[in-house]
Amino acid sequence: MKTPSLMVQGCTSDSGKSTLVAALCRILHRRGVRVAPFKPQNMALNAAVTVDGGEIGRAQALQALAAGLEPHTDFNPILLKPSTDRQAQVIIHGRVATQLDAQAYHAYKPRAMPAVLASWERLCARYQCVVVEGAGSPAEINLRDHDIANMGFAEAVDCPVLLVADIDRGGVFAHLVGTLELLSASERERVVGFVINRFRGDLAILMPGIDWLERRTGKPVFGVLPYLHGLYLDAEDARASSVFESSPPRLTVVAPAYPRLSNHNDLDPLRLHPEVDFRFISPSETPPPADVVVLPGSKAVRADLAWLHAHGWEDYLKRHLRYGGKLIGLCGGMQMLGKALHDPLGLEGEAGSVAGLGMLDLTTTLGETKQLRQVSGHLCLPDAPAFIGYEIHQGLSHGPALEQPAVRLDDDGRGDGAQSPDDQILATYCHGLFDHPDALAALLRWAAPKTGDATPFLRVDPLARRQADLDRLADAVEAALDMDKILALLIGTDVSPHRPDPLPK
Repeated sequence: MKTPSLMVQGCTSDSGKSTLVAALCRILHRRGVRVAPFKPQNMALNAAVTVDGGEIGRAQALQALAAGLEPHTDFNPILLKPSTDRQAQVIIHGRVATQLDAQAYHAYKPRAMPAVLASWERLCARYQCVVVEGAGSPAEINLRDHDIANMGFAEAVDCPVLLVADIDRGGVFAHLVGTLELLSASERERVVGFVINRFRGDLAILMPGIDWLERRTGKPVFGVLPYLHGLYLDAEDARASSVFESSPPRLTVVAPAYPRLSNHNDLDPLRLHPEVDFRFISPSETPPPADVVVLPGSKAVRADLAWLHAHGWEDYLKRHLRYGGKLIGLCGGMQMLGKALHDPLGLEGEAGSVAGLGMLDLTTTLGETKQLRQVSGHLCLPDAPAFIGYEIHQGLSHGPALEQPAVRLDDDGRGDGAQSPDDQILATYCHGLFDHPDALAALLRWAAPKTGDATPFLRVDPLARRQADLDRLADAVEAALDMDKILALLIGTDVSPHRPDPLPK
């Protein structure tokens, strides 16, 4: 018996596919339905470590959270992590398989499709329904041959498709009609309807356009989603600045937006905190004075280190430390802070070594094996606050700086990272330090200028906020969409919002 499914495809990237899938997963989960998210192929530099020791796109980890599940590699069997503008690391079922340029990967897709279908079959066997997210747009006709991310997958498994477009960009009706026109006859038939996303204004003014669209295409509009301000949800790639504006902030934090920035979600709790003024500094900006500078993760450490040198960050960081500022290095950021970075296998370009920033007495050697694991531990700060996070890196670091670690891990008591003797630099391979409220508060206390103000920072719980915003998103989607039609596709005719789905467990 076929497992019910629905695929959300978008007219463009960032049209709202990820958030709509997350909302549907939360709605179904609240109704007692065992639902799983699925994205056949993802391209993102923001990854999450799974319960089975692999990595998937950050959006699928968020969707798993919405569905009440631990993240698993079957939710995103193919992950592409760009290392240059033309090459990407190809990760299959959570593990690095190869590195290919765009043309080589296009030819590789038929070999990747069996991995996609294997994950799909396992999910269909375990869950009552599956909500699928497409990638980019199905109208990218140059990529239709061997497609495994959009209609190629939907056709292979016979999955209905909901097409979403972002009205905030403008041209929403052109996006929807144009996308539909570029599909084949069987693909157009597969589209069951449309969703218009990020609308603000008077819905009555939009209705003549909706009526025209439905007459023109013969497809229903399932609903119009409102523009929701201030949602704290993991972004796939887009960086965001502070959610709040504090006047004046108690702490100013900046981070360089280098080209291969990865796992920038590490810093979301800082932009969420009402007493922190956080922002990324783009290549065109001069780094401003700050209390704290964070060097986040990188997919191409050597290239991003060269970028820091080229944009004057080395002199800026030296001046920052000279005036008493604090500096945090996360994963690739920690590697950059060392004396040297060795790449004997040429994993990030031509084999060889490059000088680091020289601010910590350690060196790093890149290797083929990628460290992937979920971790928990305690910060080596007063009161030893706990944290839960993950490691995801290629490279091992050695040197005297590691004798004073930044964190102590629970599983084996091993120290990780380093703290400088002057207490101005803290660095670690562990991601997720800011996600736990106690660890976040401790890091803010450590980073704050010593002005004599002992007032505690406001307690912010990023994980609780993420759960609350998933419920807020689900409430908005449930109110705005024709849920009877959507749920009929996924769980049959019983769409009662007040009792669990009757299908057998």
